[in-house]
Amino acid sequence: MKNKKEPTFNEYLNHLNPNDVQAVKSFFVNFKQHMSLPLSEEKKLRQDLEVALMYYNAIGVSVTEALRRLDNENLGGFYARPPLLYYALDDSAKIYPLSMKHGVMNVFRLSAILKDDIIPALLQIALTFTIKRFPRFATTLKKGFFWHYLDANKQHYAIEKEEHLPCRPIKVSTTGSKAFRVLYFKGRISVEFFHTLTDGRGGMVFLQTLIATYLELTGVAKVAHPGILDINSCPDPGEDANEFKRAEAKKASGFKDKKALQMSGRIANIVPAQILHLKLSAQALKEVSKAHGVTITNYLLGLFLLASKYATEEVKGDISIQLPVDMRKFYPSNTLANFSMYAGIRFNVNEITILDKILPLIKKQLEEKANYEKMSEMMYSAHKMNREVRAVPLFLKSPIAKIAYGLIGEAIFTTTFSNIGVVNAPPYFSDYIDSYDFILGPPQVNRAALTLITFKNVSTLTITKSTKDPSFEEELYRLLQKDGLQFELEGSALYEPKRRIPRKKYKKRP
Repeated sequence: MKNKKEPTFNEYLNHLNPNDVQAVKSFFVNFKQHMSLPLSEEKKLRQDLEVALMYYNAIGVSVTEALRRLDNENLGGFYARPPLLYYALDDSAKIYPLSMKHGVMNVFRLSAILKDDIIPALLQIALTFTIKRFPRFATTLKKGFFWHYLDANKQHYAIEKEEHLPCRPIKVSTTGSKAFRVLYFKGRISVEFFHTLTDGRGGMVFLQTLIATYLELTGVAKVAHPGILDINSCPDPGEDANEFKRAEAKKASGFKDKKALQMSGRIANIVPAQILHLKLSAQALKEVSKAHGVTITNYLLGLFLLASKYATEEVKGDISIQLPVDMRKFYPSNTLANFSMYAGIRFNVNEITILDKILPLIKKQLEEKANYEKMSEMMYSAHKMNREVRAVPLFLKSPIAKIAYGLIGEAIFTTTFSNIGVVNAPPYFSDYIDSYDFILGPPQVNRAALTLITFKNVSTLTITKSTKDPSFEEELYRLLQKDGLQFELEGSALYEPKRRIPRKKYKKRP
């Protein structure tokens, strides 16, 4: 059976009354005044609006109401002004492009799972309206003489239907490449960012603002909230601040450490090899952690140490877990640039025995390493290090950074655990959103990366796998169940390359 032919925009106009036709034509005359993009890009934006108008018509929304929701004022002057701005990288972000291989950079992902399937036509408009409020994100990575920088990149930012692996690396070396991507699948909206652009906090502000704009386009009344930016307000200069300059420490804290043990299992040919989401009751997780006398983060770190020991055959050496720390809790800031450092807990593999014995030791290490003083020293160290090499040309910095990152980088940790905490969302989001996911891009040395994000009473613990070996997650499941914590397991099958049937080789005739 042939699919019903989609109506054209001219056919849509032909069925409208004269007043509505005139209103739509006036709308597009006004649209033209908001444009100075190349004609090919302008055409894409216009087509998006046409598709949205036809969608509204199909569901019975009046032309007047449709034009109100799609008001060209939401475009502002963003697409009418030439792309002249550029943004210096913050002290944390400068290392990422220096250490990337073949112009490809790993990303992290933030997702919201809505109760209803996504309407692509409206999500596309939501992105078009939202991106202008985040000019720092509408950029492409460029090479300067001394440092990389973010250069304004005004174009049509298109959403993508998700058809590939999560957290595919972004090829930032190509001309006009984007610093992020927006994807959708059924009821899920995902945004993938590379770390040069922002950190988890900045990424969440963007995702929340995008969702609020999308919901408004579906007819949901807009409600102001501190975690959501007004898309028609002027960007605050503080949102682009390199806050590492604020470090109040008087001495630097080094980043060096010895190598840590890695879990067993060969790195897969395709990474991530698997993505696993464990949906837990946030209340139950809190109660179990409290019963052990620690926070949720401390409790989970204990489980991760035990599971990591189970997943390695090594009997000598240290297991170390990297824990990103949002510096905004020490230095209040609204920056959307990177403003995170990390603390690491480290245990000799033979010291990892039973949970109740190691939890007090984890708590002590975090108190010593993740406090204001130590984090400020590390923050000062990052700023001082970049300041000392600022006059070194980029072509000399880059190979040194690649070597350093390759020798140290992930190798000093067994895994990373990033807890983004409770989602800062307005109450009405609960009517439309079931849960959130947070995924770290696949590590190149570590076999797993871990995240936690909480919304309403759902805490989603995610494991990004770089190996097929299931030892780590199977032991983690057992440890959670031993403490009475039930969970729903969602995730992918193993991502494996298609097997090729080798061709038969024949000897050449003499």
